[in-house]
This record gives sequence, structure tokens and C-alpha cells, in this order.
Amino acid sequence: MAACHNAVLLSMQTYDDNFRALYRIAFRVAYRILGEQAEAEDVAQETMAKAYSRWWRIRPEAARWVSRVSANNAIDVWRKRSKQDLTAEDLVRAHDGEPIVERLALVDALSRLSRRQREVVVLRYLAGYPEADVAEILDCSVGTVKTHASRGLRTLRSTLS
Repeated sequence: MAACHNAVLLSMQTYDDNFRALYRIAFRVAYRILGEQAEAEDVAQETMAKAYSRWWRIRPEAARWVSRVSANNAIDVWRKRSKQDLTAEDLVRAHDGEPIVERLALVDALSRLSRRQREVVVLRYLAGYPEADVAEILDCSVGTVKTHASRGLRTLRSTLS
């Protein structure tokens, strides 16, 4: 219900009115995928620039669109990064408790999910939307969200183990 109410508000507001809330979504999703503040900020800025140029088309679904585009951009950044070997600095950061290797494995596993499973997992677990809002954002039933979340998580678990 909240997503429906938010969609109505978004349809009446300008890009500037929504920038902060949408930027927070874009940054949060990118940061959870990349684990690097600077890279997440770059992804969020790129996402918001794209949102600005498409505002009148995406406005009713802006939160969904920003979440999806931010996730896709972050995965692209990760893919470019993963083509390089881990540096000594990465290994030190991993040793200091920053889960670099685990994060890379997660992003790789996310990129292997079907588009719908990835959307559900990203919106539900990375962007933090409740199931009902994810269902509304993706225009499907809560049962469908639960099914895709369950299958996506099962695939992630098997891929990561």
C-alpha cells in the first residue's frame, strides 16, 4: 500500500522533490553490492543522471526504476573490477574483516539469477522493501514475490556454498 501511495506522490512531484530519497535508494543498493563508498556514490550519481533524463517516463515507478538501474550499474562495475586480480590492498582489507571475497562472490551469484529473481532479491533484501511493496513495484502478486525470493535465495545459497 505504501508503494502505491508513494507512486501517486511521485507522479505529482518533480525530480528535484524526489532526488534525496531516490539517491539514498540508489546508493544503498550500490553500496550493498560493491562495498565501496566511492564506487557506490559514482553508481548512484550515474543512476540519478539517467533518472533525470527519463523523469517523465519513469516518474510513477521511480523507486523501482532507480533500484533496478542502480543494481545493474553496480553489477557492471563489479564485473569490470572482477576482471582484475585482487590486489594486496584488497587482501589486507579482507583480512581486516571487510568481506571483499564474499561480496564479490555474492555479486557474481546475483548476476547468474534470472532477471525477475534478481529484481526481487535486490528490491527485497538489498533495497529493503517489504514483500507487499516489491509486489506492487514489480506489478505481481505477493505469492510471486515469495516464489522468486525463495528460488533466488536457494540459487544464491547453492552458488555460494
